[in-house]
Amino acid sequence: MISLLTLSACKSKPPSTHVEKKPEQAASTTPEPTHKEVGEASWYGPGLQGKQTANGDTFDQKDLTAAHPSLPMGSKATVTNLENGKKVEVIINDRGPNVENRVIDLSGAAANKLDMKKDGTVQVKIVTKAKHKKRPVKRKAKPSPAK
Repeated sequence: MISLLTLSACKSKPPSTHVEKKPEQAASTTPEPTHKEVGEASWYGPGLQGKQTANGDTFDQKDLTAAHPSLPMGSKATVTNLENGKKVEVIINDRGPNVENRVIDLSGAAANKLDMKKDGTVQVKIVTKAKHKKRPVKRKAKPSPAK
């Protein structure tokens, strides 16, 4: 009997079902990191007008949009022409560029804003703004109607 009690005392405890949130999970209002990148930009447009973009939109070279290899679809990015200081805010709605050593492909309208269409490529800085994760909206329970 004593040996049975001794053996049962040596058994490990079953795993706890209590889960603690890690710091990154607990802080729901922590902003996501800002993306900053410098490199060569190009522009695209006439040959793809009306075609479907990676996120399902119809490409319109008159919109302020861009293709980036990894930024989330729908991200807003500020692109600055490092040669003249001109800036444009674009929405990422496509994947690309498909040319090595380029960091972003801009729509024709975005390229016009940066005054880069003549040269075709330019050195740019890309910055996305930090986004705050949305908190779930807590709604008050509606009082039940009086009977």
